[in-house]
Amino acid sequence: MKAMVFDTDGVITDSARVHAAAWKEAFDAYMDQHPPPAAENRRPFDVRGDYLAYVDGKSRLDGAHSFLISRGYNLPRTAVQEVAAAKDELFRKRLRDGGITAFPGTVRFLRVLHGAGMPMAAASASRHARELLSAAGVLDFFAALVDGGESARLGLTGKPDPALFLEAARRLGIPPAGTAVAEDALAGVEAGRRGGFGLVIGVNRTATTGFATQLRQHGADVVVADLADLLDDA
Repeated sequence: MKAMVFDTDGVITDSARVHAAAWKEAFDAYMDQHPPPAAENRRPFDVRGDYLAYVDGKSRLDGAHSFLISRGYNLPRTAVQEVAAAKDELFRKRLRDGGITAFPGTVRFLRVLHGAGMPMAAASASRHARELLSAAGVLDFFAALVDGGESARLGLTGKPDPALFLEAARRLGIPPAGTAVAEDALAGVEAGRRGGFGLVIGVNRTATTGFATQLRQHGADVVVADLADLLDDA
């Protein structure tokens, strides 16, 4: 591989847990105020199962829509926007409170690739990606960043469509076939596969074999618990 594109939340920074907590608060509040039509759908949002299945790796609007549809809502766009906006405000508050860092294994991996002169890009559906990377002290590793704001400006379709990753590779000047992608979300590894990337690395932060299997089924060529596992001295 001649270049590499990294997802941000869950791959570079530990912010996925903060996103999941913000989603839970927003979804649970909405369901309390507007109970799902079917009683069996009135359970609280699960920060692991529901987050991975419906929200992880997607834009805020796509994630909100996907989860609410799974609970039987037939919603106008304004309701989806309301929940997505509530989640964003909750996430911003947590972000202001600090505590989000980069995974040590990812930092080791970035340093090795940077030292070898490999062009790297970060790509994320989040509009907060630049702020997260800067706060974690890793922004300077990346020659390009395509975040949620850029995606909206360019009209890119969200994951599992590969448009976000393809734009990142274009900015690095390396064709997808010569570029590796690292992702922790099912929608993200599927995007890497659809985009024709030369290597799709699934990062399994759940420590479960079941999710590792799902990552492979959605397009990961290799699955690791941490990117440092790919280093010779790991």
